[in-house]
Amino acid sequence: MPKAKVTKTATPTSAANRTPVKISSSGTPMWYKIIMFGFMLAGLLWLVVNYLAGQDISFMRELGPWNYGIGFGLFIMGLLMTMGWR
Repeated sequence: MPKAKVTKTATPTSAANRTPVKISSSGTPMWYKIIMFGFMLAGLLWLVVNYLAGQDISFMRELGPWNYGIGFGLFIMGLLMTMGWR
């Protein structure tokens, strides 16, 4: 099997910048995480309370099927906020 020819050049063909770049390690602020998880937890709690005791609570009874929209809306708000979490 023939061997490939190896060419040796004194200078590399591409001048890559090997300077390390410092990445900010601060990440997402704590208040953002608290609000994000708060939305998800509030949506989950709204749905659980609606399922278990929705007929016993007057304002939840008046909302009717809108309770599902409120619960899932809160939960989806928290999930959408996860896209900004670093």
